[in-house]
Amino acid sequence: MDTALLLLSPMFQTRLIQYRKAQNLTQQALADAIGMHVNQIKRYEAGTAQPNLDALVRLAKVLHVSLDALVFDESERGPSDDMALQFEAVSHMPEKERSIIKALLDGMIVKYQTQQIVGNLGR
Repeated sequence: MDTALLLLSPMFQTRLIQYRKAQNLTQQALADAIGMHVNQIKRYEAGTAQPNLDALVRLAKVLHVSLDALVFDESERGPSDDMALQFEAVSHMPEKERSIIKALLDGMIVKYQTQQIVGNLGR
């Protein structure tokens, strides 16, 4: 698994503490559950260290939360309000129309990603 250091939001430590306490775990119990020294958990919660991807996965599993919930603020993920309304409207459409819209979105995403790759090759 990837062990690269991630740059996490300053709110990560707050969420980590909240999720740990919601599971009624001490720092020591969390450390034991993920196979890590308690001092490392203390550093994560103090914001003086950040977990790598492997540690984040283990934390999320033990805390029974998704990686998104652990890493991102609610406002950092998901569509903007106007897009959310459009997605909601699409969700009420018949399956055939939803499939067409999904295919259109997939095509636009591929087009955008291709443009980004081609643009980066020219630099």
